[in-house]
Amino acid sequence: MPYGYGFYWDPTYMLVVIGAVICMIASARVRTTYSKYERYQSMSGMTGAQAAEQILRAAGIYDVQICHVSGRLTDHYDPRNKTLNLSDAVYASRSVAAIGVAAHECGHAIQHDVNYVPLSLRSAIVPVANIGSTLAWPLILIGLLFSSRTGSLFIELGIIAFSFAVLFQLVTLPVEFNASHRALVMLKDMHILNESELPKTRKVLRAAALTYVASAAAAILQMLRLIILFGGRNDRD
Repeated sequence: MPYGYGFYWDPTYMLVVIGAVICMIASARVRTTYSKYERYQSMSGMTGAQAAEQILRAAGIYDVQICHVSGRLTDHYDPRNKTLNLSDAVYASRSVAAIGVAAHECGHAIQHDVNYVPLSLRSAIVPVANIGSTLAWPLILIGLLFSSRTGSLFIELGIIAFSFAVLFQLVTLPVEFNASHRALVMLKDMHILNESELPKTRKVLRAAALTYVASAAAAILQMLRLIILFGGRNDRD
């Protein structure tokens, strides 16, 4: 079979390895950074849940429910049912790290409330990105069974499908950075954290943001691998 890419080791696997290493480093950094700053209790004495409630009320948001979910750093805002979900490490914690994470999720709720364009775009891309990431390799593998233009068409469709997953990762970046910016502004303006506490929270949010940068980089590297492997197939047919 002349096109056996993906079934054995080839040099482009290094791109996948590099992406995986970047993601592991970013994940380890956010864990260590959070662990470091969760030891610092906020001077306000607020828990993550209490800080979230105050921020939402100050933003004029009353239809978002604050929920306690299991896990560590599984915090997220769900726009489908307007729930702000805080993890075990955040909900009842009074640390500057927990308050920062809770405020970040409030940032997403505020984005949703004001129809922040990148968030709306990301929500619209989600179904296509999920389908694209699922179908990309099956389409490519089907294409490898043919040596004609038909095979090339399937491969091109597979690469296009995967590109939607990459686009999702890229659109996520401004959404996450903006949520963190909103969080820090609210925490400062509402005096939930003082001037000495804000830099600690900023470091936690910055470390968390880098995980999204790492995911985007890994997706781009995977996309590059697909293009290197199969992008010139038409020339070889």
